[in-house]
Amino acid sequence: MQPHPSYRWLVFILGFPVHLVVFLFYFKQREKDTYSTIVEETKKALLATGFKDKLILELKEQLLRKHNFFGQKVNQKEIEQQAEKWAEEQFQKTVQEKAASILEVKGDKRITYETTFQSLISNPLFLFLTFIPGLPMYLLILLYSNPYLKYIFERLIMSLFVILGVAFFVFTILYLSPFDPAANILGETATKEQIAAFNHLYGLDQPYLTQLWNALKGIFTFDLGSSFSGNEEVASSIARKFPITLLLTVISLIMAIIIAIPIGIISATKPNSFFDYTFMFIALIGLSIPNFWQGLIFILNFSIKLQWLPATFNPQNWLSIIMPAVVLGTGLTASIARMTRSSTLEVINEDYIITAKAKGLTQRQVLWKHAVGNAMIPVITVIGLMFGGMLGGAAVTEKVFNISGIGSYIVDKQFIPDIPSIMGGVVYIAITISLINLFIDILYAFFDPRIRSKMKQY
Repeated sequence: MQPHPSYRWLVFILGFPVHLVVFLFYFKQREKDTYSTIVEETKKALLATGFKDKLILELKEQLLRKHNFFGQKVNQKEIEQQAEKWAEEQFQKTVQEKAASILEVKGDKRITYETTFQSLISNPLFLFLTFIPGLPMYLLILLYSNPYLKYIFERLIMSLFVILGVAFFVFTILYLSPFDPAANILGETATKEQIAAFNHLYGLDQPYLTQLWNALKGIFTFDLGSSFSGNEEVASSIARKFPITLLLTVISLIMAIIIAIPIGIISATKPNSFFDYTFMFIALIGLSIPNFWQGLIFILNFSIKLQWLPATFNPQNWLSIIMPAVVLGTGLTASIARMTRSSTLEVINEDYIITAKAKGLTQRQVLWKHAVGNAMIPVITVIGLMFGGMLGGAAVTEKVFNISGIGSYIVDKQFIPDIPSIMGGVVYIAITISLINLFIDILYAFFDPRIRSKMKQY
């Protein structure tokens, strides 16, 4: 963990009481350290043999030959300075190597803070006595020792910074917005006293940094206060509206994956065939159809004419979610199908696929054991990106089918602007997308062994 500054400082901060004890041990044992004495003796011995002077002469000659070869002008002073600098670096490196070899011959080890820490932490008694004060540090060390847990932990920390960045930019944009919440809600007939009272009630008369801090604190404590319009609790409103949007998006995603991936693989295995042209033509249509128009056409045909499905969403009727899910998932299905086809086509023409076929494997074995796993990596990327777009852009579909979800909720609140409501909706969507991206990153490691090996090496 020492080469990584962030982890080094985290270990020091989280285990500060333990480090104090370790430092006392190190300070006491440092008196027995012979490394410094050996280094000085080695340095004197090398200087006495003229080792450093020989290095300087050799480096001067090398620099002169280099300049002469390229026809460059020679500055004797600069060459001497460069030669002395390089010679000093090489000299110190040689001294340290010789001192380390002498210590090894004697059977001793250099006493450093790191070696002292490692020797103490491997002692069960020391570990037991410092377990409570050093628990956060030990948990971090345990986390770091497992490459998969470390990978997840780092992604969670990155997600936290993303969420903070989203909250900061959303709040700043709303703060700089020309819309005046008090004037929009109270109306044109509101007096200055009423507007001032409204701003004071909701803290809008406070400085920018104070409002920003209150907004961030509310997000992480799940206490977003009351909305400007309706005076309803923002957290409870989001808790009621967010699940239906998430459910709608997940159903659309599952539908898209089940339909699009087989279609993409079939199209790739039979390129330029009737099936390939047909599937890709349908996918192109799916990409081109606007959600609102498709929703209206579905309502007109399946609800009004055929009366198969309800026109608006009803939580008590599971059939009412079929049309919104299909409308929302159409674009994703088309995108995944096209990406699966292109990715599989690219993979099945690779050299290792040809080698697998040459070894006598059947087409099915080559496809499922070698091609599909590698082809899924860019497809997973598209799924993650599109899922985030669906979750944040479901407002149009929700409006068409009269779904009281988080997307339509944010749209209704943005023109006031109702800062607590918009902040809560956008940031909690960002949190969900960050968790989905974390899951996507884990899937990368599952499908690509190269990523797993890098995780273990890092």
